[in-house]
Amino acid sequence: MSEDKDKEKDKEKDKDKDKGQLEQDTREKPMSFLMLTVITGFCGGVLWSGLGYLAYVFHFTAINPNVILEPWAIGEWKYSWLGIVISILAIGVFSIVAALIYYGMLRRMKNLWAGIVYGIALFLLVFIVLNPIFPSIKPFMQLDFDTIITTVCLYGLFGLFVGYSISYEENELRHYNEKKEQSSQDS
Repeated sequence: MSEDKDKEKDKEKDKDKDKGQLEQDTREKPMSFLMLTVITGFCGGVLWSGLGYLAYVFHFTAINPNVILEPWAIGEWKYSWLGIVISILAIGVFSIVAALIYYGMLRRMKNLWAGIVYGIALFLLVFIVLNPIFPSIKPFMQLDFDTIITTVCLYGLFGLFVGYSISYEENELRHYNEKKEQSSQDS
């Protein structure tokens, strides 16, 4: 009896294929804009903190990404390779929050400078306002010039990455909705 039901289902699928509903012709449901923002924030945080670690290795900056673990983690493991990996992933998670803030406040901006300024604002927030939380980061006025320039650039590039990605998707979505609305009015 179940074989008969399976055969009937197969016949129905064949009928759908004959109607032009081939499996390869169907479209996937697109990812939500909010989920795209979360992924963009995480990837941006991982990418730019990874490059920040390389800048630390090559002595462009005196700040190691694992400073994010200092207030919460106990032990010397945070200075090993595992601490570096966990730090980079943790920065990725915190970057999700930064991307969501950009999504909420600035996603309609159409120029690159909005993202860069947002990244520099994040730099000022971390290095001036939140500085007391991180004991291994010297006060802002005591940081060497190379560290300041390198970290400002990294934060600016993070802001550019997140800002441009989110703003681009916002503009594409707006353009798609306008086109869809216009085609429905024409019909």
